[in-house]
Amino acid sequence: MHDLTGFQRDLLYVIAGADQPSGTMVKEEVGQYYSTEINHGRLYPNLDTLVNRELVEKGQRDRRTNYYALADAGIQQIQERHEWEAQYVDL
Repeated sequence: MHDLTGFQRDLLYVIAGADQPSGTMVKEEVGQYYSTEINHGRLYPNLDTLVNRELVEKGQRDRRTNYYALADAGIQQIQERHEWEAQYVDL
């Protein structure tokens, strides 16, 4: 996960916290955190990067809507990141 941008990492966490969210749902959730609207030109290329790196799986819900789900490698990356963060942050 060290080679992902912060935005890509946030997308990964949003996908992890939802049940097969659509791109629109991911956009809305991340937009709330960033307190700004996330445009398609930023969102979808970054989602595609996560898919291409096999951290996220992309499926088709219907003819117009895709969904995203964590792949095993994405789950592993989040677990490793959590363990790394736990070394430094004890809340």
